Amino acid sequence: MKKTLKNQAIIVSMGDIIREEAKKRGESTKETAKNLRKEHGEYIVSELTIKKIKEFQKEGNENSIVVDGIRSHHEVEMFKENFDDFIILSIFANPTLRFKRLQDRMREDDSKDYKEFAKRDQMELDFGIGNVIALSDKLIINESDLESYSEEINEFLNEINL
Repeated sequence: MKKTLKNQAIIVSMGDIIREEAKKRGESTKETAKNLRKEHGEYIVSELTIKKIKEFQKEGNENSIVVDGIRSHHEVEMFKENFDDFIILSIFANPTLRFKRLQDRMREDDSKDYKEFAKRDQMELDFGIGNVIALSDKLIINESDLESYSEEINEFLNEINL
């Protein structure tokens, strides 16, 4: 769950938090994402993520923290309430390209067919991911090659002094 970016930042994945909970429950990640919110409210995934971040900070870790996987404006609100210097970066690619990349990635919980993928996209839209993108401080279009994407990310990281 904890990864580092150029030894300057810790990456915390909200999806990893859901995957861990899904494993405990014996559910799919899709079911767990919905059930957690139904059982504990719209803020639960961000609350669990913030708890994890604060644990890192208690350990004396002063690295910057990158949160991957924000899906709703509720989560944005929680992060803004808890972290003064919170910045939202959204990365966009069209659905066809994202589906191809998911197939290439081959993670266990990735959609195997396009209809399933489209349902997942709709679920994330229902969570409010469109609002997150609209609230972004920066949007990067990731529809080119890896080198171009890396250049844009590094440019952004330089802009925010990370």
